[in-house]
Amino acid sequence: MKNSNTPKLTIVGAGPGDVELITLKAIKALESADVVLYDALVNEELLQYATHAEIIFVGKRFGCHAYSQDQINELIVSMAKRFGHVVRFKGGDPFVFGRGSEEIEYAQKFDLETAIVPGISSALGVPASNGISLTQRRVAESFWVITGTTSDHKLSKDVALASQSSATVVILMGMNKLDEIISIYQNNRTDDLPIAIIQNGTKDTEKKVVGTISSIAKLVQEHQLSSPAIIVIGEVVRNASKLTQYFQEENLEDEFVFQNLDIAI
Repeated sequence: MKNSNTPKLTIVGAGPGDVELITLKAIKALESADVVLYDALVNEELLQYATHAEIIFVGKRFGCHAYSQDQINELIVSMAKRFGHVVRFKGGDPFVFGRGSEEIEYAQKFDLETAIVPGISSALGVPASNGISLTQRRVAESFWVITGTTSDHKLSKDVALASQSSATVVILMGMNKLDEIISIYQNNRTDDLPIAIIQNGTKDTEKKVVGTISSIAKLVQEHQLSSPAIIVIGEVVRNASKLTQYFQEENLEDEFVFQNLDIAI
C-alpha cells in the first residue's frame, strides 16, 4: 500500500448498485486511495478500482453494525493521518441519508483535507431504471424523498404530510415500517394509490412488486421482498414505461392490481 502522506478524506457516492452507474470522478478517487472504508450497500465489484488501497468494510444494516458511526469517524481520522488519502465509499449519494456531511465535519476538526464526489441516489436511479418518472406533467409536479427510519428508529413524520399531497413519494429504508406507511395512507386518503417496491434496484438480483396501497402488503409477502428496497408511491407508478405492457395486456388500467403477475423483470 502506498502512502500519499497528505491526510485527506474523500466522500464518494457509489451509485444505486449497477457497477456501470458510477462516475468517472469516483473511479479516479478510488484509484488514488490509500484506504477505502466501504458500506454495505456498495457493490463490491467496484472495489477493483482501489488497486493500491487497504480496504475495510464498515457497513451498517438494520440491527447489525460492523462499526458504530463514532468508530467510523475515528477510523477516518486515524487512517488518514497514518496512510494519507481515505475514501469513504457509500451507496447511492453520500448526502442523501448517507451521513456524509457528518463525516466531513468531523474530519475537518482534525485538519484533514476534504472532498466530495456525488453519486446517483437510489431515490432517483432506481425508479428511473424501472421507467418511473418521479415528476410528470399533469400528474406530479414534485416529489418527496423521505427516510423510513429516523435516528430514533421511528417512521419520519414527513410521511403523513407527504401522503396528503399529490406529489410522488419515495421512501428509503422503509420496509420495516411498511404496515405503518400503509395505515397512514389509508387514514389520510380515500383513493387507492399505485405503489411500487423495488429491492436491490439496478442490480442483477433486482426484484419488484407493483400494486396499490390496499394490495401491496400481500404482494410483498408473496414475493418475499425485503431490505434493501425503495418504496415509490403515486400516480406516476401507473404510467411507468416499463410497466405499461401489463396494463395493456391485462386491461388493468383502472384496477391496477398485479396479484397474479410475476413482474420481477
